[in-house]
Amino acid sequence: MKSNPAEALLPRWRPAPLLPREPAQDLLLVFVTAVLCLFACLAVIAAEGANRAAAGWSAQLAGSATVLVRPTGGESPDAAAERAVEALSALKGVAEAQVLEHAKAEALVEPWLGQGAQLADLPLPQLVTVDLDPKAAHKPTSAELSQALKLANVDGVVDDHSRWIGDIQGAGRTARAAAAGAAALIALAAAAVIAFATHAGLAARREIVDVLHLSGAEDRFIVSLFQNRLAELAALAGAVGAAGAALAAAGARLLGGSHGLTPALPIAWSDLLAVLPCPLIAASIAAGAARVTAMRLIGRLP
Repeated sequence: MKSNPAEALLPRWRPAPLLPREPAQDLLLVFVTAVLCLFACLAVIAAEGANRAAAGWSAQLAGSATVLVRPTGGESPDAAAERAVEALSALKGVAEAQVLEHAKAEALVEPWLGQGAQLADLPLPQLVTVDLDPKAAHKPTSAELSQALKLANVDGVVDDHSRWIGDIQGAGRTARAAAAGAAALIALAAAAVIAFATHAGLAARREIVDVLHLSGAEDRFIVSLFQNRLAELAALAGAVGAAGAALAAAGARLLGGSHGLTPALPIAWSDLLAVLPCPLIAASIAAGAARVTAMRLIGRLP
């Protein structure tokens, strides 16, 4: 049985897209957008790490206090410090109170005076460290610690680290704001790249747009062609950038453990989930930028 030549050619025919694909330009657009998405995801992961570090340091400082003990009368500094330890240890909510060793006190002062300073000859103050019980229903406040010292006739100054806690929390807020600002700038840069690609695509396909207009196609249909195409490329770029950021974060986690590459940016495995919305966000930004740009340009066409 002879086959019809038309039927033999029919399966080979496929409808060409109204917007022909250009592999070189598409690859360049995907690369640039993927790099922007990579930086945005890394900024989000860094913000998560900074926030976790600030919360951890604040919790550690909130669970401890330092007391500067000053001897009175003919009492030795060591004796005054021991009496302060006894008075503070008797308070409910105090897990442990102990005198800070002279070696540790010298280590605290050394960065300020230098390694060549004769620290042993300096009259360093006697310090008592107080660790609060995290399981206690009530943790003693700075005023309660001072009152306990006063009742024991110990001259001491209590530092509950509230100043440092405020500074750390402020640094955490600054890190989050910086990450949000970086992500916003990257999103604007991605929108600008998509707008430029839309402008170039319309200029290169002016004849196709004219033919579609003559065929009765509405502006919304033509705009949707560019919008859907660029959103598809942006989603692909977002997936590539998110995967790159996740791999970088995973590498830092494996190399540095729970602290990552630095204790200032501890990385958790859950941080990798922060990159999941990246393809959707990239596609949404690309679709919006392409739509606005295409509507403006098509509206100017005769």
